[in-house]
Amino acid sequence: MAPSAAQRTVIENCAIATVDAGDTEYASGHLVLAGNRIESVGAGKAPEGLENVVRRIDAGGHLATPGLVNTHHHFYQWITRGLATDHNLFDWLVALYPTWARIDEQMTYAAAQGSLAMMARGGVTTAMDHHYVFPHGSGDLSGSIIRAAAETGVRFTLARGSMDRSEKDGGLPPDFAVETLDGALAATEETVHQHHDASFDAMTQVAVAPCSPFSVSTELMRQGAELARRLGVRLHTHGSETVEEEKFCHELFGMGPTDYFESTGWLGEDVWMAHCVHMTDSDIAAFARTKTGVAHCPSSNARLAAGIARVPDMLAAGVPVGLGVDGTASNESGELHTELRNALLINRLGAHREAALNARQALRLGTYGGAQVLGRAGQIGSLEPGKLADVVLWRMDTLAHASIADPVTALVLGAAAPVTASFVNGRQIVENGRLLTVDEEAVAAATRAEAQRLARIAAQA
Repeated sequence: MAPSAAQRTVIENCAIATVDAGDTEYASGHLVLAGNRIESVGAGKAPEGLENVVRRIDAGGHLATPGLVNTHHHFYQWITRGLATDHNLFDWLVALYPTWARIDEQMTYAAAQGSLAMMARGGVTTAMDHHYVFPHGSGDLSGSIIRAAAETGVRFTLARGSMDRSEKDGGLPPDFAVETLDGALAATEETVHQHHDASFDAMTQVAVAPCSPFSVSTELMRQGAELARRLGVRLHTHGSETVEEEKFCHELFGMGPTDYFESTGWLGEDVWMAHCVHMTDSDIAAFARTKTGVAHCPSSNARLAAGIARVPDMLAAGVPVGLGVDGTASNESGELHTELRNALLINRLGAHREAALNARQALRLGTYGGAQVLGRAGQIGSLEPGKLADVVLWRMDTLAHASIADPVTALVLGAAAPVTASFVNGRQIVENGRLLTVDEEAVAAATRAEAQRLARIAAQA
């Protein structure tokens, strides 16, 4: 818990959705933030006699929730948005890899700034980036991404990706855009040693994240899992995203994706997979048995015509599920709060129809579910005393939401709600929809310049 001498911020008069185990909610309640922790949350006014109160916020007309947690993204794609808009996954990758293979440190930094800024101003307090493109001589890409996250002020997990299966091996990326097996493992281990923080209130963590079964060798999958467990960090990759991937796994490995993952050590409570659209009953049972997590990316799955993930069945089986933006070359908005709505709506197009998900389940996916998937459910994802002070105040009294009586329904099914304040680790990083940590106009200009520079280089190549 926060020490008694910690500076306190008191938030009062707001509706509160705690997303705790009992889904406790208050029609009008308070939060007390002490240092970087939540000290108290409850109905009515804050306790009397609090010391060291440096700020009081009258949050009438607002809903307080845990900060949103993004569980899958590719920041570098911010500078290749709007391309190959009518392609499926494999054709999209073929179209874009020749461009992605030309990224460098300056481009990656600008793209990370853009991706992070867009999420943070929309209520994301914990972000992750699965970065797996490391062209030869491109500079310190991992360091540039981590620097952008620190400057934006969000809590961050870098999933240090890798690829060692290039065009010459039957893969999709150009030969110069992949690493060797030994090179990828060594660079990943060095990134963990340099940047991973295992403490309770860590702002930066690192996961081991070979890209996907069709872009890495079996040995990289197997040794990557061994490396992660030796270092005590989490594992992340893409899984079961398309029917083409399932066919590929059967042809190359003689088994489906889930069985392949299990054969290489890639199921377990320290693992989370992106997408998991094409899952059989036995696949879901294996994920539930091993507590393997899923990053559900509804907008990207629709953009690339991958299909509808069986999220209601996963949740019923006990699979941890969070939400992901995915790369912004397949989700051009790059906003996680819109995924709350899209997760609910798209899953209702599936077999369970109107019973698929409700508004509170969608909010849980974007908060506590994401914290579970990232291995941080003990620290973030719900508003409870002792947890880290990652809190968002959504304004609910404007034209867009004022006539919806239930604020959680308004947040999930209504228009994108304005963020009046967002706190990360007790520090406010957004005020009235604007970032306090970086200059949004400067970031926009930098991302446009780097997108144009990348396009020129790719065209010349």
